[in-house]
This record gives sequence, structure tokens and C-alpha cells, in this order.
Amino acid sequence: MAKILIVDDSSTVRDEVGGFLKKNGLDVITAVDGKDGLNKLKADPGIKLVVSDVNMPNMDGLTMVEKIRSELGNSTVSVIMLTTESNPSMKERGKAAGVKGWIVKPFKGESVLETFKKLSA
Repeated sequence: MAKILIVDDSSTVRDEVGGFLKKNGLDVITAVDGKDGLNKLKADPGIKLVVSDVNMPNMDGLTMVEKIRSELGNSTVSVIMLTTESNPSMKERGKAAGVKGWIVKPFKGESVLETFKKLSA
């Protein structure tokens, strides 16, 4: 089964999103920031979907996405941002980096479950 990588500096968010997705039959791993997320993606080619916060220490989510595309050369993994950030310039930067969707917190699992399943298949 394909994996979903949840990247967020908040353990509460990682637990909430990851727990919901696991409860619904998805394989989930987590990372504490963009740097950790990038390393986990490098180590596990089974990851098909990344759900990431934008504002995090060490490496923010948008920089992580840019590095996924440039340094890893990975253009196939789908990335969705799950964030409180609604700045239009941030969204444009995400779109330019290949972000597939932008979800504003709080996480409403039922509304995105089918999309997450499709993107991680």
C-alpha cells in the first residue's frame, strides 16, 4: 500500500491527521519539519502523498516541496499543504512548486478522505 507522509511541527496535528487516516485504512508516517520530511521521502520511495504544514522550524513546507522537485527530482509525489497560512503569495509559490491543493486548518478529515485516498493510490 502507498504511504502518506504527514509533515507538521505540531504533534497534535500529526496525531489528529495521522490517526484519522490510519483509522480509515491508510498507511501513514510522520515528520516533525520539512528537513525531516525530505529525509523520510528520500528514504522511502513508497510515499505517494505528502500533507505538509507551511510554517515550521528548520525547513518550512514550501522549501521542502521545492527541494522534493529540484534536489530529489521527484515530480510524481503529490503534495497538499495543510496550514493556517492563507497568504496569496505563499499559495502562488506553492502552485509554482507543484502543490496540488491548499487546505486551511482545522483539518476536516471526512471532506478530504477520498481525495487523499486517490492521491496516495
